[in-house]
Amino acid sequence: MARSVAVLILAGALACGRSGDLDIPREGSWIDLSHDFSAQTIYWPTAKPFKLEVVSAQRTPAGYYYAANNFSAAEHGGTHLDAPVHFAEGKWTTDQIPLDRLIGHTIVLDMQSGADSSADYRVDLAAINGWEQEHGAIQPGSIVLFRTGWARRWPDRAAYLGTLRTGPEAVSELHFPGIDSAAAQWLVDRKVKAVGIDTPSIDYGQSTSFPTHQVLFASNIPAFENVANLDRLLPRGSFVIALPMKIKGGSGGPLRIVALVP
Repeated sequence: MARSVAVLILAGALACGRSGDLDIPREGSWIDLSHDFSAQTIYWPTAKPFKLEVVSAQRTPAGYYYAANNFSAAEHGGTHLDAPVHFAEGKWTTDQIPLDRLIGHTIVLDMQSGADSSADYRVDLAAINGWEQEHGAIQPGSIVLFRTGWARRWPDRAAYLGTLRTGPEAVSELHFPGIDSAAAQWLVDRKVKAVGIDTPSIDYGQSTSFPTHQVLFASNIPAFENVANLDRLLPRGSFVIALPMKIKGGSGGPLRIVALVP
C-alpha cells in the first residue's frame, strides 16, 4: 500500500515538473508527525485556542445518521505551518508556498541532549557541525527537522510552554528550546527547503525579537512547529509531506505532516 501511495506522490511531483529532485522510497511505513486538534491543543498564550462546536451528531428523522461541526482557531497553534510572510513582509503567504517546498527528503537532527540540559537551549552551529561529522553533510533541498524531545511533554501545557498563564503577561514566562539565528543563516546558505521543530517555536521561548523567524522567512523558507513523533524517524532517508490548510493570504495554518520511513 505504501508503495502505491508513493507512486501517486511521484505522479504529483511529475505534474509539478520537479520529479528529478525526488528519490521516493519504494516501500516503507507512514508515520504521522502531527498532534491532533482538540480542547487540549497548545497555542501561544495570546492566541485563540481551538474550539469545536457540534452542529449535529444524531440520527435524523429520515433515519440516517448525520454529523457536522464548526471549528475555529488561531493560525499558529498545534502542529502548524509558519508561512514566510509571518515575519517577512512581501514573502510567501500560506497559499503561495510552492508544493515542492513542502514535500521532500528530510534530515532529522537529534538535539535532545542539549534540550535536556536547559529549557532555554538553542541549536547552534557547533551542534549542527557535530551532527554532520557523525552523519554526513546536510544536502541542499532537504527538509530539516530538529528533534529536541520536547514533544514528549505534550499536551502538558506547563511542561511544554513553561507556564499555564495566558495573555500578553505570559509571554515572558515561556521556556522551551529553539534554533539560534546564526544556525538559521547557515540553513539559508545551505539552501534547505523548510525547517521544523518539535517545540512551540523555531525561536526559543525567551526570544523577544524572533531573529530565527526573520532570517529564515526573509529567504522564503517556511517552518513547521509543534511537530510530533520525530523519535520514530531515522537521521536520514525519510520522505516528508507537509500540507497546511490552504488559507488565502494566511500567515500560517494547521498542518498535517507525515513521513514515509523506509
